[in-house]
Amino acid sequence: MLGSQLLVKGAVTIAEAMEINPLIIGLTIVALGTSLPELATSIVASLRGERDIAVGNVVGSNIFNILVVLGATSALSPGGIVIDPSVLAFDIPVMIGVAVICFPICLNDNLVSRWEGGMLLVYYLAYTLYLVMKTTEHDSTVMFGAALKFVIVPLTILGLTAITLRSRLSSPKSKGL
Repeated sequence: MLGSQLLVKGAVTIAEAMEINPLIIGLTIVALGTSLPELATSIVASLRGERDIAVGNVVGSNIFNILVVLGATSALSPGGIVIDPSVLAFDIPVMIGVAVICFPICLNDNLVSRWEGGMLLVYYLAYTLYLVMKTTEHDSTVMFGAALKFVIVPLTILGLTAITLRSRLSSPKSKGL
């Protein structure tokens, strides 16, 4: 309890000192800070060959955060939780897009390969960079956002479609084995 209070107070202090929208601090620093134990657990489990624990940890944590954490805070908060329009316009679609991207990745031989994991990591870094650029009103924010939207997303969709089709066509089931 004390650790979470310190994290929230520290995040608010940073946001106020740097004149950054607290939402951005929540989407970056707080999210990273609260997810580091999950990251450590998943890495250790994966290195020990307990990959089911690593996957279960990630999936279970996301389900828990959305359903229980958001549900409980909304139910207990007077008047509920107001969702910033920018979250509805950008961050929620990104969250849905990531879930959609993960679906074909996980279906391909029931394996998330190293390069796919690297791709997901690069996407997180790009998302975080976009948030920082948007918050600091960097001159290249619009161009960076357009590149993500009109180049990276379509290439990702095309690549994942090709990989999924290749995987399905080369699987033993498709050859009648």
